[in-house]
Amino acid sequence: MLSVVVLVSGSGSNLQALLKQAANPLFPAKVLAVGSDRACAGLEHAEQFGVPTFVVEPSQFDSKQAWGDVLLQSIEFQKPELVILAGFMKILPANVVKALSPRLINMHPSLLPEFPGAHAVRDALAAGATKTGATIHFVDEGVDTGKVIVQEELLIPAGISEADLHEQIKTIERKQLVQLVSDIATGKVKISGEASNA
Repeated sequence: MLSVVVLVSGSGSNLQALLKQAANPLFPAKVLAVGSDRACAGLEHAEQFGVPTFVVEPSQFDSKQAWGDVLLQSIEFQKPELVILAGFMKILPANVVKALSPRLINMHPSLLPEFPGAHAVRDALAAGATKTGATIHFVDEGVDTGKVIVQEELLIPAGISEADLHEQIKTIERKQLVQLVSDIATGKVKISGEASNA
């Protein structure tokens, strides 16, 4: 049984999909806790499933390093085998990345390395891209620069709004996350850094 901690900053729709699957006794992973940098709807999903939550707000600390130290302690207290950034909108300090790597992965709404950063969907539309997608990658000290584990492509419909495109990507992301967590739990994908060809 793979033990997981998930970090969120927003609505937590991907987290909710994972929690629903993890509630099935046959699913090979368990969400130990959900953390955030602020109060958000994602934490409510965790509470609905009886999963513990924690919040470590950057504004409560004198430095990013101090914030990162407490966040890391909160994560490591759970002893997770995998940490997932599912819409977590803060860049982690280098010491946190180093401590959690390679068991730290991030979800991103584009086909990395295209359109990294916080506004990937908007940037893809602004660039006139004809396709985008969803990526899950290992986290390194850069912004969305870690090794890609899985990607799925999505053609961008003409005239689509940013909100509607984001929703289409989220539909892919939810399936992608559940499948990857299952594949890691069963050994099909190794979190030492080697992605499966499946």
